[in-house]
Amino acid sequence: MKTQSVLGSVALGVGLGTLLLPVAALADTTVSPATTPVGGTVVLTSTCNPKSGDAIFRVTGPDRDQNVRSTTAAAGGGLSAELFTAGFTLGTYTVTATCGDGTSSGSATFTVTPIGGAPAGTGPRADNHGLLAAGGTLVAAAATGALLLVRRRRYAVARA
Repeated sequence: MKTQSVLGSVALGVGLGTLLLPVAALADTTVSPATTPVGGTVVLTSTCNPKSGDAIFRVTGPDRDQNVRSTTAAAGGGLSAELFTAGFTLGTYTVTATCGDGTSSGSATFTVTPIGGAPAGTGPRADNHGLLAAGGTLVAAAATGALLLVRRRRYAVARA
């Protein structure tokens, strides 16, 4: 009976730590290519689950504050949309994605250059390393608490 209690405590601690892992750390939005000439096309991709509804990509920059709606499933999963940059001012734009269920899918940037400008590359990913570290710390704290609880119970049983 005591073994079940200890295992239950350990499972509860690990489960709570896992639940506290920030969902945002797993979110990701990409823009490809990262650099495009005026009049070029960039592909916006989110990790939004198509079953949760449309993804809304908000594009902000030197001369834009617009939303792009997507219901198109991306090849690797998630949702994607194409954005034609004709009429965009030269500069860097930020894309943030919101899934149909209201969760954030992160952000990414792309740069519009003059025609004949820098070659296209792959889009940068949102920096979620801090969020992953926070989630990992919470999981480790839950596991440590469970371990201390097991040791305390063993000590109490040994003294009795």
